Amino acid sequence: MSDSHSSSSDSASLAATDQNVGRSRRIGNGDQTLTTDIPRHWHDIFWLGVFLFHLTGLALALAVLGLNRFKKSDRFNFDRYTTNTTGTVGNSHGLTEDYWPMYGLGGAVGTVLGWAWLLLLGFQANHMMKFSVHILTTYLAVVSVLCFWSDHFFWGVTFAIGAALQFLYVISVIDRLPFTMLVLRKAVKMVWSLPEVMRISYAFMLVMLLWMALWSFGAAGVVASNININGRWWLLVVLSLSLFWTGAVLCNTVHVIVSGMVFLVLIHGGQEAASLPPNSLMKSLRYSVTKSFGSICYGSLFTAAIRTLRWEIRGLRSKIGKNECLLCCVDFLFNLVETLVRFFNKYAYVQIAVHGKSFNHSARDAWELFQSTGVEAIVAYDCSGAVLLMVTLLGGLITGTCSGVWTHIKWDDDRVTMVGSTAMLMGMALVGLAMVAVESAVTSIYICYAEDPLLIHRWDAEFFNQLSEALHQRLQHRSSRAREVLTQNRLNAGIQVNTPL
Repeated sequence: MSDSHSSSSDSASLAATDQNVGRSRRIGNGDQTLTTDIPRHWHDIFWLGVFLFHLTGLALALAVLGLNRFKKSDRFNFDRYTTNTTGTVGNSHGLTEDYWPMYGLGGAVGTVLGWAWLLLLGFQANHMMKFSVHILTTYLAVVSVLCFWSDHFFWGVTFAIGAALQFLYVISVIDRLPFTMLVLRKAVKMVWSLPEVMRISYAFMLVMLLWMALWSFGAAGVVASNININGRWWLLVVLSLSLFWTGAVLCNTVHVIVSGMVFLVLIHGGQEAASLPPNSLMKSLRYSVTKSFGSICYGSLFTAAIRTLRWEIRGLRSKIGKNECLLCCVDFLFNLVETLVRFFNKYAYVQIAVHGKSFNHSARDAWELFQSTGVEAIVAYDCSGAVLLMVTLLGGLITGTCSGVWTHIKWDDDRVTMVGSTAMLMGMALVGLAMVAVESAVTSIYICYAEDPLLIHRWDAEFFNQLSEALHQRLQHRSSRAREVLTQNRLNAGIQVNTPL
């Protein structure tokens, strides 16, 4: 009992310290005009122009590529550019409409999975998350075996490596999963208390699906074209990168909208509070697709890749042991990635939603806020982003498998991997768009806890105590590790001084 009381008092004192830091940023509860009445300015306009130019040019290219082989072979006479030096043309791979239904199946499966997952999370969030974490390794291994069985050696090796990395990552963070599941349950609770946020997620999934109809039309035209296999793969890679950026922009737009709403609800003490500004959702939506859209386009280029790299390096770093050479190399990569994270992190989108800043300014302020309050300790400990990524990957794999199996039934050649891999990307984009509402709630909860812990206490006192306890434990763990490293360095220095030349 005394230990429990001591721990609780330590947590309370730590929370009070965090609250004082938060007050220096927000004076009491008087600053309740966030995301609504503060003046907004356009930011990162260059990247807004680049994205819109890319989107317009790509839409035209996709329409041309699809129409070239739609109901008529080589409508625009592109085959003259694929004719080789002997004057012969490559083998015809059919028409656009031969492959478009397979992409349609991928879009349908991805949409159903995204909607179903979002609905099921509201009823069985804990079980759904645990299922995703553990089934992904098995699914990757099974797909790897199927690829080897169908003589696709490269993809078999790729999925086998993915299964091994997934297994190692889960093993490295297994002790963090209980806390992660706690945070995810509370985020799902927050999202489900805001039905308008759910409607926004569904609406953006529909927008993404409409864009994918055009994207898959062009991709089907590429698969059906007479271009040699290397040329078709390069075109599909370019189209996939474009789809990745477009999907990330739509996901992060939802991220900004949801973050703004969650922050407002926490500040005003609940969704039913009389002080909640009217039309908050529409205002947040308007800011997201106008003045803040350039910052969203800019951040979407880099944030996901850097965040994924950070997860992998953290997992590897925790399992190295005492191999000094390898540890030195990993520490160098870790410090490099940590520097990049300072300027490219998902918490920037909350700052964009709340304060209307530019992306780099928002990312830097969010990271400095976490560093100054110590909340970065539990942010680094939390694996909710990685778990949601596993859900996204699982959805993409199921989507790609469905389209790939149908293609395999009709044609048993390189077209299977082309259609299957690109359909997998479509599924990941759609399921990821459904999951981003939960991730936005997680990031908003951490930002609120760093700025003013009482916001979380007023919303859920039990969860506030659990967060405070976790933060206290992580700071103690870091302090003990720092003392251990310092002691070891001093011992090493003493041994070197006493060693005779």
